[in-house]
Amino acid sequence: MSRNLKFRVNRFFSYYEENFYETLERNYIPSDTCENIWGNPRLTYPARRAGSEEGSGIMTVLSCRDVSFAYEGNTVLRDLNFTLEEGDYLWVIGENGSGKSTLIQGILGLKKPGSGTIALGGELTSREVGYLPQQMPGRQDFPAGVYEVVLSGRLGKRAFYPFYTRRDKQIAEENLTRLGIGDLRNRCYRELSGGQQRRALLARSLCAGSRLLVLDEPAAGLDPLVTPELYRLIEKINREAGLTVIMVSHDIQGALRYASCILHLKNEQLFFGKPEDYKKSEAGKNFLGDSAND
Repeated sequence: MSRNLKFRVNRFFSYYEENFYETLERNYIPSDTCENIWGNPRLTYPARRAGSEEGSGIMTVLSCRDVSFAYEGNTVLRDLNFTLEEGDYLWVIGENGSGKSTLIQGILGLKKPGSGTIALGGELTSREVGYLPQQMPGRQDFPAGVYEVVLSGRLGKRAFYPFYTRRDKQIAEENLTRLGIGDLRNRCYRELSGGQQRRALLARSLCAGSRLLVLDEPAAGLDPLVTPELYRLIEKINREAGLTVIMVSHDIQGALRYASCILHLKNEQLFFGKPEDYKKSEAGKNFLGDSAND
Protein backbone atom coordinates (compact mmCIF):
# COMPACT_ATOMS: atom_id res chain seq x y z
CA MET A 1 0.00 0.00 0.00
CA SER A 2 1.38 3.43 -0.96
CA ARG A 3 2.27 6.01 1.69
CA ASN A 4 -0.46 8.32 0.33
CA LEU A 5 -3.12 5.61 0.59
CA LYS A 6 -2.03 4.72 4.12
CA PHE A 7 -2.46 8.37 5.04
CA ARG A 8 -5.97 8.34 3.56
CA VAL A 9 -6.82 5.18 5.50
CA ASN A 10 -5.76 6.79 8.75
CA ARG A 11 -7.65 10.00 8.01
CA PHE A 12 -10.80 8.16 6.90
CA PHE A 13 -11.07 5.88 9.91
CA SER A 14 -10.09 8.70 12.27
CA TYR A 15 -13.03 10.83 11.12
CA TYR A 16 -15.04 10.11 14.26
CA GLU A 17 -11.95 10.07 16.46
CA GLU A 18 -10.76 13.64 15.84
CA ASN A 19 -9.26 14.68 19.17
CA PHE A 20 -11.16 11.72 20.72
CA TYR A 21 -8.48 10.46 23.07
CA GLU A 22 -7.27 13.98 23.83
CA THR A 23 -10.83 14.90 24.81
CA LEU A 24 -11.13 11.84 27.02
CA GLU A 25 -7.85 12.56 28.77
CA ARG A 26 -8.92 16.15 29.34
CA ASN A 27 -12.32 15.21 30.71
CA TYR A 28 -11.23 12.39 33.01
CA ILE A 29 -8.07 13.81 34.61
CA PRO A 30 -8.24 13.14 38.37
CA SER A 31 -8.03 16.15 40.65
CA ASP A 32 -7.67 16.40 44.42
CA THR A 33 -9.89 19.46 44.42
CA CYS A 34 -12.39 18.10 41.84
CA GLU A 35 -12.17 21.44 40.07
CA ASN A 36 -13.96 21.20 36.73
CA ILE A 37 -12.62 22.59 33.46
CA TRP A 38 -15.93 23.69 32.00
CA GLY A 39 -16.47 26.70 34.28
CA ASN A 40 -19.68 25.20 35.67
CA PRO A 41 -19.69 24.97 39.48
CA ARG A 42 -22.28 22.17 39.38
CA LEU A 43 -20.18 19.98 37.10
CA THR A 44 -17.62 17.65 38.69
CA TYR A 45 -17.61 15.26 35.72
CA PRO A 46 -14.13 15.97 34.29
CA ALA A 47 -12.33 15.59 37.60
CA ARG A 48 -13.88 12.56 39.25
CA ARG A 49 -12.96 8.89 39.20
CA ALA A 50 -15.04 6.02 40.47
CA GLY A 51 -13.35 3.31 42.49
CA SER A 52 -14.14 -0.22 43.55
CA GLU A 53 -16.61 -1.16 46.23
CA GLU A 54 -14.60 -1.40 49.40
CA GLY A 55 -13.89 -5.00 50.32
CA SER A 56 -15.95 -6.39 47.42
CA GLY A 57 -13.13 -6.96 44.95
CA ILE A 58 -15.47 -5.67 42.23
CA MET A 59 -14.07 -2.87 40.09
CA THR A 60 -16.36 -0.07 39.02
CA VAL A 61 -15.74 0.80 35.36
CA LEU A 62 -18.18 3.68 34.92
CA SER A 63 -20.38 5.68 37.24
CA CYS A 64 -23.13 8.19 36.36
CA ARG A 65 -24.59 10.28 39.17
CA ASP A 66 -27.49 12.72 38.65
CA VAL A 67 -26.41 13.35 35.06
CA SER A 68 -28.39 15.54 32.68
CA PHE A 69 -27.66 16.79 29.15
CA ALA A 70 -29.03 19.78 27.30
CA TYR A 71 -28.78 21.38 23.86
CA GLU A 72 -29.16 25.16 23.62
CA GLY A 73 -30.71 25.25 27.06
CA ASN A 74 -33.25 22.49 26.38
CA THR A 75 -32.78 19.39 28.52
CA VAL A 76 -32.85 16.25 26.37
CA LEU A 77 -31.79 13.67 28.95
CA ARG A 78 -32.01 13.87 32.73
CA ASP A 79 -31.68 11.99 36.01
CA LEU A 80 -29.18 9.33 34.96
CA ASN A 81 -27.96 7.23 37.89
CA PHE A 82 -26.22 3.92 37.23
CA THR A 83 -22.94 2.11 37.78
CA LEU A 84 -21.20 -0.44 35.57
CA GLU A 85 -18.80 -3.02 36.94
CA GLU A 86 -16.00 -4.84 35.21
CA GLY A 87 -17.36 -7.44 32.79
CA ASP A 88 -20.87 -5.97 32.54
CA TYR A 89 -22.66 -6.11 29.20
CA LEU A 90 -25.04 -3.14 29.08
CA TRP A 91 -27.65 -2.67 26.37
CA VAL A 92 -29.00 0.88 26.08
CA ILE A 93 -32.48 0.82 24.56
CA GLY A 94 -35.20 3.32 23.78
CA GLU A 95 -37.06 4.94 20.94
CA ASN A 96 -35.49 7.36 18.45
CA GLY A 97 -34.76 10.68 20.11
CA SER A 98 -34.76 9.19 23.62
CA GLY A 99 -31.17 10.29 24.36
CA LYS A 100 -29.17 7.14 23.61
CA SER A 101 -26.61 8.78 21.34
CA THR A 102 -26.34 11.77 23.68
CA LEU A 103 -25.45 9.43 26.53
CA ILE A 104 -22.78 7.74 24.41
CA GLN A 105 -21.27 11.12 23.54
CA GLY A 106 -21.22 11.94 27.24
CA ILE A 107 -19.52 8.68 28.16
CA LEU A 108 -16.89 9.28 25.49
CA GLY A 109 -16.25 12.81 26.75
CA LEU A 110 -17.51 14.36 23.50
CA LYS A 111 -20.53 16.02 25.12
CA LYS A 112 -20.37 17.69 28.53
CA PRO A 113 -23.27 17.12 30.94
CA GLY A 114 -25.31 20.10 32.03
CA SER A 115 -25.12 18.73 35.55
CA GLY A 116 -24.00 15.65 37.43
CA THR A 117 -20.94 13.41 37.38
CA ILE A 118 -19.64 10.81 34.92
CA ALA A 119 -16.53 9.01 36.17
CA LEU A 120 -14.24 6.32 34.82
CA GLY A 121 -13.41 3.74 37.46
CA GLY A 122 -10.32 2.63 39.26
CA GLU A 123 -7.27 2.21 37.04
CA LEU A 124 -9.23 2.51 33.80
CA THR A 125 -7.75 5.11 31.45
CA SER A 126 -9.20 6.74 28.37
CA ARG A 127 -6.67 4.85 26.25
CA GLU A 128 -8.45 1.62 27.15
CA VAL A 129 -11.79 2.70 25.67
CA GLY A 130 -12.74 1.40 22.22
CA TYR A 131 -15.55 2.98 20.19
CA LEU A 132 -17.52 1.67 17.22
CA PRO A 133 -19.84 4.39 15.82
CA GLN A 134 -22.91 3.85 13.71
CA GLN A 135 -22.04 2.59 10.26
CA MET A 136 -22.52 5.28 7.62
CA PRO A 137 -22.82 4.53 3.87
CA GLY A 138 -19.74 6.64 3.09
CA ARG A 139 -17.60 4.46 5.35
CA GLN A 140 -18.45 1.24 3.57
CA ASP A 141 -16.81 1.98 0.23
CA PHE A 142 -13.15 2.65 0.93
CA PRO A 143 -10.14 1.16 -0.93
CA ALA A 144 -8.17 -0.05 2.08
CA GLY A 145 -7.01 -3.49 3.08
CA VAL A 146 -8.70 -5.20 6.03
CA TYR A 147 -5.41 -5.42 7.92
CA GLU A 148 -4.78 -1.67 7.51
CA VAL A 149 -8.30 -0.89 8.75
CA VAL A 150 -7.87 -3.04 11.85
CA LEU A 151 -4.34 -1.78 12.54
CA SER A 152 -5.55 1.84 12.35
CA GLY A 153 -7.32 1.21 15.65
CA ARG A 154 -3.90 1.63 17.26
CA LEU A 155 -3.61 5.25 16.09
CA GLY A 156 -4.60 6.62 19.48
CA LYS A 157 -1.87 4.61 21.22
CA ARG A 158 1.07 6.05 19.29
CA ALA A 159 1.12 9.58 20.74
CA PHE A 160 3.83 11.38 18.74
CA TYR A 161 5.54 8.23 17.47
CA PRO A 162 4.91 8.16 13.68
CA PHE A 163 5.14 4.40 13.12
CA TYR A 164 3.22 1.36 14.28
CA THR A 165 5.20 -0.74 16.72
CA ARG A 166 5.71 -4.49 16.67
CA ARG A 167 3.24 -4.68 19.58
CA ASP A 168 0.64 -2.72 17.57
CA LYS A 169 0.91 -5.20 14.72
CA GLN A 170 0.74 -8.16 17.09
CA ILE A 171 -2.48 -6.84 18.66
CA ALA A 172 -3.98 -6.28 15.21
CA GLU A 173 -3.20 -9.87 14.23
CA GLU A 174 -4.67 -11.16 17.50
CA ASN A 175 -7.92 -9.30 16.93
CA LEU A 176 -8.17 -10.44 13.33
CA THR A 177 -7.99 -13.99 14.65
CA ARG A 178 -10.37 -13.29 17.55
CA LEU A 179 -13.00 -11.97 15.13
CA GLY A 180 -12.53 -14.87 12.73
CA ILE A 181 -11.34 -12.74 9.81
CA GLY A 182 -7.67 -13.68 9.69
CA ASP A 183 -8.19 -15.12 6.23
CA LEU A 184 -9.55 -11.75 5.05
CA ARG A 185 -6.53 -9.70 6.15
CA ASN A 186 -5.38 -9.02 2.55
CA ARG A 187 -8.85 -8.41 1.14
CA CYS A 188 -10.06 -4.94 0.21
CA TYR A 189 -12.41 -3.60 2.88
CA ARG A 190 -15.03 -2.36 0.42
CA GLU A 191 -15.30 -5.83 -1.16
CA LEU A 192 -16.46 -7.43 2.10
CA SER A 193 -20.04 -8.24 2.99
CA GLY A 194 -21.82 -6.11 5.56
CA GLY A 195 -21.22 -8.68 8.28
CA GLN A 196 -17.53 -9.00 7.42
CA GLN A 197 -17.10 -5.23 7.43
CA ARG A 198 -18.70 -5.03 10.85
CA ARG A 199 -16.29 -7.69 12.14
CA ALA A 200 -13.36 -5.71 10.76
CA LEU A 201 -14.54 -2.53 12.47
CA LEU A 202 -15.16 -4.42 15.70
CA ALA A 203 -11.59 -5.77 15.52
CA ARG A 204 -10.41 -2.21 14.99
CA SER A 205 -12.33 -1.09 18.09
CA LEU A 206 -10.71 -3.86 20.12
CA CYS A 207 -7.32 -2.61 18.99
CA ALA A 208 -8.27 0.80 20.37
CA GLY A 209 -9.76 -0.31 23.68
CA SER A 210 -8.84 -3.23 25.92
CA ARG A 211 -11.10 -2.58 28.95
CA LEU A 212 -14.27 -0.78 27.82
CA LEU A 213 -16.00 -1.16 24.45
CA VAL A 214 -18.70 1.31 23.36
CA LEU A 215 -20.84 0.19 20.40
CA ASP A 216 -23.41 2.47 18.78
CA GLU A 217 -25.97 0.27 16.99
CA PRO A 218 -23.38 -2.17 15.56
CA ALA A 219 -26.07 -4.32 13.93
CA ALA A 220 -27.85 -1.46 12.14
CA GLY A 221 -28.39 -2.27 8.48
CA LEU A 222 -27.21 -5.86 8.77
CA ASP A 223 -29.06 -8.82 7.29
CA PRO A 224 -31.37 -10.27 9.99
CA LEU A 225 -29.65 -13.64 9.51
CA VAL A 226 -26.24 -12.11 10.28
CA THR A 227 -27.33 -10.06 13.30
CA PRO A 228 -27.56 -12.96 15.82
CA GLU A 229 -24.08 -14.07 14.78
CA LEU A 230 -22.72 -10.60 15.57
CA TYR A 231 -24.52 -10.59 18.94
CA ARG A 232 -23.02 -13.95 19.88
CA LEU A 233 -19.58 -12.74 18.86
CA ILE A 234 -19.84 -9.63 21.05
CA GLU A 235 -21.14 -11.75 23.93
CA LYS A 236 -18.17 -14.11 23.53
CA ILE A 237 -15.73 -11.18 23.62
CA ASN A 238 -17.43 -9.82 26.72
CA ARG A 239 -17.35 -13.19 28.48
CA GLU A 240 -13.94 -14.51 27.47
CA ALA A 241 -11.94 -11.27 27.43
CA GLY A 242 -13.71 -9.76 30.44
CA LEU A 243 -14.36 -6.50 28.59
CA THR A 244 -17.12 -4.21 29.79
CA VAL A 245 -19.41 -3.55 26.82
CA ILE A 246 -21.93 -0.73 26.33
CA MET A 247 -24.14 -1.22 23.29
CA VAL A 248 -26.90 1.00 21.91
CA SER A 249 -29.64 -0.95 20.18
CA HIS A 250 -33.30 -0.96 19.20
CA ASP A 251 -33.44 -4.75 19.50
CA ILE A 252 -35.24 -5.35 22.80
CA GLN A 253 -35.38 -9.12 22.31
CA GLY A 254 -31.64 -9.19 21.76
CA ALA A 255 -31.19 -7.18 24.96
CA LEU A 256 -33.28 -9.65 26.96
CA ARG A 257 -31.26 -12.56 25.62
CA TYR A 258 -27.67 -11.29 25.70
CA ALA A 259 -27.40 -8.35 28.12
CA SER A 260 -26.31 -8.61 31.73
CA CYS A 261 -28.04 -5.28 32.38
CA ILE A 262 -30.44 -2.99 30.52
CA LEU A 263 -30.72 0.80 30.54
CA HIS A 264 -34.03 2.05 29.12
CA LEU A 265 -34.13 5.74 28.20
CA LYS A 266 -36.96 8.06 27.24
CA ASN A 267 -35.29 11.43 27.78
CA GLU A 268 -34.78 10.16 31.31
CA GLN A 269 -33.80 6.90 32.95
CA LEU A 270 -36.88 4.68 32.98
CA PHE A 271 -35.05 1.53 34.10
CA PHE A 272 -31.62 0.18 34.92
CA GLY A 273 -31.09 -3.40 36.05
CA LYS A 274 -31.12 -7.05 35.06
CA PRO A 275 -33.15 -8.32 32.08
CA GLU A 276 -35.35 -10.50 34.29
CA ASP A 277 -36.21 -7.49 36.44
CA TYR A 278 -36.83 -5.37 33.36
CA LYS A 279 -39.63 -7.68 32.21
CA LYS A 280 -41.36 -7.16 35.56
CA SER A 281 -40.90 -3.39 35.60
CA GLU A 282 -43.48 -0.83 34.50
CA ALA A 283 -41.17 0.35 31.70
CA GLY A 284 -40.63 -3.20 30.53
CA LYS A 285 -44.31 -4.09 30.55
CA ASN A 286 -45.20 -0.96 28.58
CA PHE A 287 -42.41 -1.49 26.05
CA LEU A 288 -42.76 -5.24 25.64
CA GLY A 289 -46.53 -5.54 25.76
CA ASP A 290 -47.76 -9.14 25.70
CA SER A 291 -44.20 -10.47 25.18
CA ALA A 292 -43.25 -9.36 28.72
CA ASN A 293 -44.71 -12.59 30.04
CA ASP A 294 -42.87 -14.85 27.57
